[in-house]
Amino acid sequence: MRKLYLIGIGAGNPEHITVQAIKALNLVDVFFFMDKGEAKQDLVNLRKQICERYIENRSYRVVEADDPVRDPTISDYITRVELWHRQRALIYEEMIAQQLEEDECGAFLVWGDPSLYDSTLRVIEHIIARGRLCFEFEVIPGITSIQALAARHKISLNGIGESIVITTGRQLSAGLSGTAERTIVMLDGQCSFNTLLDEELDIYWGAYLGMEDEILLSGKLSEIASRIEEVRHERRQRNGWIMDTYLLSRPSKATQAVSSRAHTSCDQND
Repeated sequence: MRKLYLIGIGAGNPEHITVQAIKALNLVDVFFFMDKGEAKQDLVNLRKQICERYIENRSYRVVEADDPVRDPTISDYITRVELWHRQRALIYEEMIAQQLEEDECGAFLVWGDPSLYDSTLRVIEHIIARGRLCFEFEVIPGITSIQALAARHKISLNGIGESIVITTGRQLSAGLSGTAERTIVMLDGQCSFNTLLDEELDIYWGAYLGMEDEILLSGKLSEIASRIEEVRHERRQRNGWIMDTYLLSRPSKATQAVSSRAHTSCDQND
């Protein structure tokens, strides 16, 4: 039976690839790449570089197809994305049926990790639900932009006994969660952090994480928000695309407690 691997390839640095991913890469006969246009050719090129770097047997094939564009005339976001997924499913199904023999392995190389804010798993589920094509599939986890962000800023994602929320810019525009001290935001093309400038928050922002063009900015949100927006716009114009994520952090309870004890100690000494 045909087999597919959904392989997480990390946030942009070829060295994010895990040993498990390298072993899977070397089992693959056909790699399926989606072409998102000239502006995002870097994303395809990196996938090809990963194959060239880690695959010892050069007999694999690469099959490319044009990625469908989400219909901007559909106003409802979920409806628009679900239609896009169904369109992708038809393309994936055709590629697998036509290009992958019954005894071969195919693979989709997924930016970051297949389980987090990526559509590949859902598209595969659409194909399986259609019932026209039989195959096995396996998911190989990858380093997410969240992990890369924390590592590059040298920070912990959570404070002691504190919780974190992972959300999108679309959801953030409705306000912060009242139960989490820290919020990780992905897919924010509108710089939704600007709606929170009145709150006491720190921001740790990163774009092109792990790549040569990597940018890191951090500080008080109210002081650095305009700089982040300016840099983000400039780099997107220059490169034709941008992938960024950020962490918003309220003052830590532990930090506040330490600060309070320090002030008390100073008062006593005075």
